[in-house]
Amino acid sequence: MKRETRVVLAAFGLLVVAVALGTGWWFLDGRWRPHTLKKHGAELAAALEGAGWVSPGLKGPQLYMVSFRSCPDCIRFEKEEFPRLQAAGVDTRVIMVARRSKSTPQERSGVAELWANRSWKTYETWTEMPVAAWTAQGLPVADTTPDRLALVEKGRALVEELTPWLKENGVSERLHYPTLVWKDAKGRWRSCACEQRETYRFVRAELGVKG
Repeated sequence: MKRETRVVLAAFGLLVVAVALGTGWWFLDGRWRPHTLKKHGAELAAALEGAGWVSPGLKGPQLYMVSFRSCPDCIRFEKEEFPRLQAAGVDTRVIMVARRSKSTPQERSGVAELWANRSWKTYETWTEMPVAAWTAQGLPVADTTPDRLALVEKGRALVEELTPWLKENGVSERLHYPTLVWKDAKGRWRSCACEQRETYRFVRAELGVKG
């Protein structure tokens, strides 16, 4: 075999190995990593802070989660991750929204109540019961109360506002649930469309939570 041929084959072999390693890293690790929000950081921070989030009022790092009540991936994240995050002092700030044409009247009334009064106790009461059991009893009916309906629309407007910003930063083409946003130790806004458990370890690590 000519020397030139051996060199070409060796180079091709190295290329194949590099591609295989890169592909393996992407599927096992890279695709689950959060993204740094290099664009629209100030606008995003203002939009999140001004939203109708509810939280336990802890003094540690702040984690925003955009969710809807029956979202299975959101419910899993809450059940599996909220206890350890809160134990470490992370202020889990939930922004509940009612999706357009995909929410019930009871859900819309619940979302409006959270945005209006920012009560973590109300949030816990709602999420501790089965989705279908929530009747929003005693709450103003959002669909027939203009100021409550306006709050529901504010949640939808937030989603529409966040979607292009997250897309520009490479997070996702559309807003997924849950979408998580936080600041890391370097003060950078970070985000992920955290639908899969594989993303959780990165969120914990960047918020200073062990495990």
